[in-house]
Amino acid sequence: MCMSRRAMQVTLSETDSQELKRWVGAHRTPQQVAQRCRIILAAAAGKQDKDIARNMQINYKTVALWRQRFCIEGSDCLWEIAAGRGRKPHFTAYKIEEVINATLQTKPAGATHWSCRIMAEEQGISKATINRIWQSHGLQPHRIKQFKLSRDPKFLEKLTDVVGLYLNPPEKAIVLCVDEKSQIQALDRTQPGLPLKKGRCGTMTHDYKRNGTTTLFAALEVAQGKVIGQCYARHRHQEFLKFLNRLDNEFPVEMKLHVVMDNYGTHKHPKVQGWLQRHPRFVPHFIPTSSSWLNLIERWFGELTGKRIRRGAFISVDDLVAAIDKYLQAWNANPKPLVWTATVESIIAKLSRCKQTLEKIQPGCTLPRSRKNRKNNTSRL
Repeated sequence: MCMSRRAMQVTLSETDSQELKRWVGAHRTPQQVAQRCRIILAAAAGKQDKDIARNMQINYKTVALWRQRFCIEGSDCLWEIAAGRGRKPHFTAYKIEEVINATLQTKPAGATHWSCRIMAEEQGISKATINRIWQSHGLQPHRIKQFKLSRDPKFLEKLTDVVGLYLNPPEKAIVLCVDEKSQIQALDRTQPGLPLKKGRCGTMTHDYKRNGTTTLFAALEVAQGKVIGQCYARHRHQEFLKFLNRLDNEFPVEMKLHVVMDNYGTHKHPKVQGWLQRHPRFVPHFIPTSSSWLNLIERWFGELTGKRIRRGAFISVDDLVAAIDKYLQAWNANPKPLVWTATVESIIAKLSRCKQTLEKIQPGCTLPRSRKNRKNNTSRL
């Protein structure tokens, strides 16, 4: 590889040349590494150090250094990242591990979770340092997510059924996700809010006036993303039957309608079951108990709440219903399908990891109920 002391000749194989070019073009390659790769590629092409330095606008001694190092050490030396300028960290790995263990395994006195300032006072270091340690290790004590493991004895059967509809929908049929969003409050603010402007977000009063509630029955057409919705004053089986009749009139009679629903009592009322038997083109699919995340209409309800209801001010129930209807029209004018991607295997694997973690925290907390209790619970579903 090296022929003389003064001007070491760089010879690259086709494989090495392709690898260096790939490093140069890679998005995440550090700039100093990419620069060294360009130097070696230019040297391998027969260019002199001064010409390489002039073209790359760097010092020719830098070119000579990396030519020599590459000839002696090979391509591994190109990835040596020198320590940056500025003050070096003076906290040991032991101190960092101590902060991480305290974050994961302890709680502050009288509180549920750590903050940067409280942890900084506890550890005797700055809050900025605590924040950097947490960021580098992916720790966010201030955040929390909600979950609940289903105890449905037919969980796997129902999960496979519903996920199969999402990932492999039947031909010449329509998949609908149906549910109701109950007790939507028509809240009016006690004073007008200030508008959005540069340097200030929009504002609204913290207090409100209640002007009644409504219930939205909605069905999401999975393939197209369109939503059929109707507001009612109550959410009994009578209103659900009216909504089913609307769905029956909404779609061609020759189309099968696969309806994904939860286990709410309204959906399993005897009169509703009788209606479904008289309308065989409706094929019900019930998600497992405590698994509302499996019904895609819940995701759309989140869109409705975040983009229209939460910040709205409604002087009456009619005003609220009109706002919901307007949002439905805007959504259906340009519908966006909510695409399901998780497989049954990935869901089961995630739930298994969750159960193992819960078992370590509190052994037996996720075990199924006794046969007697399970039988009584199943009879109510």
